[in-house]
Amino acid sequence: MRTAYKCRAYPDPEQAALLGRTFGCVRLIGNKTLAARHRRWHDEGKPTTYKQTDAQLTTWKKTEELTFLNEVSSVPLQQTLRHQHAAFTSFFAGHARYPRYKSRNGRQSAHFTRAAFRMRDGKLTLAKTTAALRFVWSFEDVDPATLHPTMVIVSREPDGRWYITFAVDTHAPDPLPQVGHAIGVDLGIKHFATTSDGDRLPNPRHLERKARNLARYQRRMARKQPGSANRKKAKAKVARAHRKVRNARQDFPHRTTTGLVRSADTIVIEDLTVTNMMRNRRLAKAIADCGWGEFRRQLDYKCARTGRTLTVIDRWFPSSKTCSTCGHLLKTLTLSTRHWTCPSCRTRHDRDLNAAKNILAAGRAVTACGADIRRQGHALPQSATKQETQPARAGLPCR
Repeated sequence: MRTAYKCRAYPDPEQAALLGRTFGCVRLIGNKTLAARHRRWHDEGKPTTYKQTDAQLTTWKKTEELTFLNEVSSVPLQQTLRHQHAAFTSFFAGHARYPRYKSRNGRQSAHFTRAAFRMRDGKLTLAKTTAALRFVWSFEDVDPATLHPTMVIVSREPDGRWYITFAVDTHAPDPLPQVGHAIGVDLGIKHFATTSDGDRLPNPRHLERKARNLARYQRRMARKQPGSANRKKAKAKVARAHRKVRNARQDFPHRTTTGLVRSADTIVIEDLTVTNMMRNRRLAKAIADCGWGEFRRQLDYKCARTGRTLTVIDRWFPSSKTCSTCGHLLKTLTLSTRHWTCPSCRTRHDRDLNAAKNILAAGRAVTACGADIRRQGHALPQSATKQETQPARAGLPCR
């Protein structure tokens, strides 16, 4: 199992200058290779293989105008070609969008494999450097002297902070003890999550709380002269404001998913299409601020690590319109209706809590009999709870 440890780094001026040149060379090679791939595909209609890009890199190094590529380690340059080849493979498979050019104003990174670094007694030495790169270890339960990383990623954020990520192959942790409890989770905007137990997690709205400060910093940066030192300082303040929002967004789903994994053996959620929901111009900003996709990703890998079961029901299952008491299905239910009364059993329902209970019930049906919880309609597979015996028809079957 692959595990990553990310911590702050503090390179000295010489190391910072070398890493800065490495970032520039990585960005240059990535953009030149992307342009060459794009040109060959449109001119000749032929794809470019990794072997061809590697040979092109060797040719570029021998030219007079690109001889400075030999001043940095060749491993990050080759890793850039590998990552770009993987990106194109994912694009042609329909799993990712077309690769884009890299900018010098964004996050910069360089990947070092085992051939380009040395890790001894918890000290890291990169290729082309003589002194160890200083970093602060933040994981108390892991001794850095026992690490044997397969890859080291050095990155620099737009606000000027340096980071090191150690990729390590570790054994899978022991599964958590069983607690004999299952839970359904309904995600929303007003409340980030509502569980079938009745618990509600408020939506922290990280971007909305920081929007005023962020807008003020952006106005200050817009008034500065382009290319001036004051504009660089103002730009760093904008980057720091974005970093605070990003860190808060990452911390909240980590705490939430960890709490869910520890409290239940089975967790049931809906398969939300966040990309399609983002097309709603009125709710796109609020949906993006929630981070449902990141919540799903973290819940997926944490359940796999701890031996929990994550059940994902179909997105078309009418969890909000179905009565969790008697199973009555409403014809319509507007988004503004937060409470409704079942016309069959007269039970008063809270929209989100009722949806969480139905999600849990649907997840149990999937686990028990492999039922397919999908939208009801013509030519669509029926759920196991909705299947009825079809009456026998007289006559011969049609061919």
